[in-house]
Amino acid sequence: MCGILGTVNIPFDESVLNLLQHRGPDDAGLSADRVGAHTVRLGHRRLSILDLSPAGHQPMWTRCGRFGIVFNGEIYNHGDLRTPRIQYAGHSDTETVLHHLAENGPDAARDLNGIFAIALLDTQSEKLFLLRDPFGVKPLYYSAGPAAFSFSSELRPLRKLVGDDLDLDSLAELLRLRYLPAPDTLHRNICKLRPGHILEVRLSGAALKYRTYPFALRQQTPEPKLNAAPEYQRLVDQAVRRQLLSDVEVGMLLSGGVDSALIATIARRHSGYRMKAFTVGFEGDSPADEITDARETAAAADMEHHEVRIGRRQFFDLLPVITSVVEEPLATTSVVPMYALAGLAASHVKVVLSGQGADEAMGGYRRYRGEVIRELLPTPALALLRNAAMFFAAKSEAVQRGGDSLGIRDDVQRFESVYGVFSPDEIQRLIGYAPGRAAERIRYFFDTLGCRLQAQSVERMMTLDLRMNLADDLLLYTDKITMRHSLECRVPFLDLDLVRFVEALPRRHRVGVFRGKILHKKVAGRVLPRSIVARPKKGFLSPTAEWFRQSPATRDILLSRTSRFSSVFDLDAVETLLNQHSAGMNRERHIFLLLGIHHWLERCHGQESGSLMNTPAVPSSLA
Repeated sequence: MCGILGTVNIPFDESVLNLLQHRGPDDAGLSADRVGAHTVRLGHRRLSILDLSPAGHQPMWTRCGRFGIVFNGEIYNHGDLRTPRIQYAGHSDTETVLHHLAENGPDAARDLNGIFAIALLDTQSEKLFLLRDPFGVKPLYYSAGPAAFSFSSELRPLRKLVGDDLDLDSLAELLRLRYLPAPDTLHRNICKLRPGHILEVRLSGAALKYRTYPFALRQQTPEPKLNAAPEYQRLVDQAVRRQLLSDVEVGMLLSGGVDSALIATIARRHSGYRMKAFTVGFEGDSPADEITDARETAAAADMEHHEVRIGRRQFFDLLPVITSVVEEPLATTSVVPMYALAGLAASHVKVVLSGQGADEAMGGYRRYRGEVIRELLPTPALALLRNAAMFFAAKSEAVQRGGDSLGIRDDVQRFESVYGVFSPDEIQRLIGYAPGRAAERIRYFFDTLGCRLQAQSVERMMTLDLRMNLADDLLLYTDKITMRHSLECRVPFLDLDLVRFVEALPRRHRVGVFRGKILHKKVAGRVLPRSIVARPKKGFLSPTAEWFRQSPATRDILLSRTSRFSSVFDLDAVETLLNQHSAGMNRERHIFLLLGIHHWLERCHGQESGSLMNTPAVPSSLA
């Protein structure tokens, strides 16, 4: 686990690389090599987890000197990819990946079962390849120009090296979708590599040339013929055992839900030591608090349990800090408790397991049940349901979105409506700019993943969510926050073998009209006490709806007429939103997103950018 940084024709030194020191406090490496007409610099900060010896140092090169690599992540099946033809210097997965890609080409990244952001340099063919894992667990940013190129695990170093103009198309897209799907960022000159994609930079000649292409597509696997429950249990068990691979102690991020409880119980069985579990809660009497439930789970799994609580004041104090850490504003309020949770865990261990990914794979969200209902009901019944939704919409923004989407026949347009935070009209009033790109970004993955071949729309939605929404929202903030604390977070439910099996299951095993995660909970019932499996789902939430009503700080921050935020947003439209929330309509996600954008504009935009290079906007062929 580490942070990676690299450039073509842009000088940088240790001071820029050390902006990633939190991602890798244990070791650092820099190289500069002439490749054709260009100078390629590779930088690396290391968090030592597997092979703690100098044999894991990066940048790493093949003995012949043709291939070099900087790598961020963990490959859990790397032992299976080793070949007796090669004499390895150590047992790090970096060395395995380097030789596997050198022998088989960048497309062989499809064999890697793990989480990764990789830069592979081939000095002979004069090409640089960037690769991001299939579900986007590890972020990877880049800036591309005709004569220069740069990439990094985080935005911070790139803002030192390239221009930093606000992209209004991206801002409108963010307000629409609640996050920015790759390749977009709020910076006009910086992109994210899409999950499961390769970016090829051709270094031959004076001008650089680029192309992106997917290496990890949804496999068209046949429906399993065996009993689903035993096989699902075997694959979950295998995924957890794989992700316990470490030369240091592994801990557990434990909520009150069934997903992390299942991971924890299996992990404890295979760990060989009494694992530590970590839970965050809230001060006062909050229905979002999960500490009592998590205590019960930790006791059942025989784990050493550690807790931390946050309150309203700490929440508001942390927001500017967390906005800087995550680097991309989000509408997901759980970023704040995650920051406190990661800090607690990092004071005990360097690696943790998480239950993320089960909801997207196994149909845990209400929107999936909504899709099932929409397909089952005839058109007249849908119209009645939509009218009923509109009746209750005055108090619930989520109900309003669901009702709005019922009559939309096109999958992509309907999914955009379901995912949406602000409506297009609201965005126009807020920033005077219409959101025109959200559907285009959804459609790219819809077409690339062959969603039209799936029989039911709920399956198409889950396929998208696993590779798009999850990557640049929940997984993005989890990576940024845990790595800020020099903590690696692993996600067993995104094991490749497990996901392939799940996506081949008939819909009835995943989600129905009245419940989701059907097979998942059936298997959990074999492993966990009934009291844990039967708990109502809370989600990883914050009590922000009440806090935003109670705190005058929300209005003071968002309605200040001296802020950068006020130069971009219409404050009258913002005040209308705040008034709606005060009157009882839940607009907490909208307010949280606006607070994040406010702090981003104050702390991030225009900061830490330098004059080393004036990169033109990223070529449209890459976007």
